[in-house]
Amino acid sequence: MSKNIKNQFMPDYAVPPGETLLETMEAIGMSQAELAERTGRPKKTINEIIKGKAAITPETALQLERVLGIPASFWNNLERNYQETLARLNEQKRLQRQINWLKKMPLNVLIKMGWVKKHSGMVQQLQAVLNFFGVASPEQWETRWMGARVSYRTSKVFQNDPYAVASWLRMGELTARNISCKPFDASKFKNALLNVRQLTVKPPEHFQQEVIRLCADAGVAVAFVPEIPRIRASGATWWTNPNKAVIQLSLRYKSDDQLWFSFFHEAGHILMHGKKEVFIECDANNSKEDKADRFASDFLIPPKQYSQFIRNGRYSKAAIQKFASELGIAAGIVVGRLQHDNKIPHSHCNDLKKRFEWEKS
Repeated sequence: MSKNIKNQFMPDYAVPPGETLLETMEAIGMSQAELAERTGRPKKTINEIIKGKAAITPETALQLERVLGIPASFWNNLERNYQETLARLNEQKRLQRQINWLKKMPLNVLIKMGWVKKHSGMVQQLQAVLNFFGVASPEQWETRWMGARVSYRTSKVFQNDPYAVASWLRMGELTARNISCKPFDASKFKNALLNVRQLTVKPPEHFQQEVIRLCADAGVAVAFVPEIPRIRASGATWWTNPNKAVIQLSLRYKSDDQLWFSFFHEAGHILMHGKKEVFIECDANNSKEDKADRFASDFLIPPKQYSQFIRNGRYSKAAIQKFASELGIAAGIVVGRLQHDNKIPHSHCNDLKKRFEWEKS
């Protein structure tokens, strides 16, 4: 479809259908007065149609078909194309005055990542960005992404650069839209999380599609979306409708402990919090984020086993690997937890963490 739109001719002028009507009348030697008499339309109406001051209505098109022998669909199409071209030209004039809005957007990033096509004309570039966001105008973008009813607009990460955050979230929306999910089922999702936990020891080429499949079967779309500059979020959660939730993940920290903590943190929001909020993981502290943190920590490393492990106070690499193996999780997750709890320095045992990178297409 995009290719067809690309090759369409978009004139920078609008030709009223009346010009074609006048040429047809002249070709058969019919005056405006005669056409008015034959169609039953006032002569003034015929004159206004010819001058582009009045539209050819479907009723008039049928009358022209009877009188001129040219199908009504022809006249209707002429009128529709004329009105569409007029609307497009008026929109271009309006957008021309709003080009500066583009400066707020991470446009180069969106182009480089292939989400938005590069255009030489700034109006066309603005239209491409609006198409990406699925809104008709910059005003509608402001309402959709920054309006008072937006639940996440007070978060620190959003306030840092709302245009970058909105761009990243939109990537997640579009990615999640292509993931077919069954209706959300909390019980199935909890079971899916148990299976996902076992996948933490697997490489990305194995776990990524499995995570998506397991969660989709429970009504949750997991969208892996690369990070973009100027945002400090590694994950986000929201609901597209009451039956479909979305977990969006980046590789912001690029290590397995952070990726899996982010995933289970967002899963906690789905299971514990409402369906009308958007949660963006960042360094902000509030009760809901704290609860999601605790959910992730306890799900990955059950409190009882963790207490027993730290009671021994032995945090050698061998001990960490043995403990992780007993839990059935990646050793890097244990390292991250110990570092977070200040049991070991942040410089220790990092070689047990797995590093992830997005494949460049």
